[in-house]
Amino acid sequence: MPQFVPISQAALVERLVEGVRALPGYRVVAIDGADAARPVDLAERVAAGLRDTGRAAEVVRLHDYVRPASLRVEFGRDEVSYRTVWFDYEALRREVVDALHSAGRWLPALWDEVTDRSARAAIRSAADGTVLIVAGPMLLERYLEFDLSVRLEMSEQALRRNTPDEDRWTIPALVAGENGSEPTFFVRWDHPDRPALRVD
Repeated sequence: MPQFVPISQAALVERLVEGVRALPGYRVVAIDGADAARPVDLAERVAAGLRDTGRAAEVVRLHDYVRPASLRVEFGRDEVSYRTVWFDYEALRREVVDALHSAGRWLPALWDEVTDRSARAAIRSAADGTVLIVAGPMLLERYLEFDLSVRLEMSEQALRRNTPDEDRWTIPALVAGENGSEPTFFVRWDHPDRPALRVD
């Protein structure tokens, strides 16, 4: 039976910063969580903590790797489409995860979700020891080569409480889940002000 202990967000950030600092060279970290869990906010705090230690760190939002609206609309709004069509995980693998590991570069954004146009972002060269923190839903189900990962787990009830009405169609995909990479840190996130860290 998994065991969980209470942990503050500040203590969780400190633990993540220390975990990443122990890994030399280019590194890619995942913070996997539904939009309702606000994974980008946690990613920004971890990145800031790393920069405070002198380590270069940037955040990559999965929503900047969304597919064009024409594709998303074509397949409709249901569990399968949100899992398989909504985000371009293969582009994320190619342009962020593999690109940093193999070439010391990355593309910060592929598609602008608001304007539904190319993000026109320039490829960036990474400073020595750069850490990229990728934040968004269903990241760990794709077997991407993350060096450290965090899963912000929310129950269906918590998702329903914290997801806007217009986005509730995504909840079945988030609840169903699929097999994937085991996270380094598994955190219960139903109440973000009172998270609990799995310690088994």
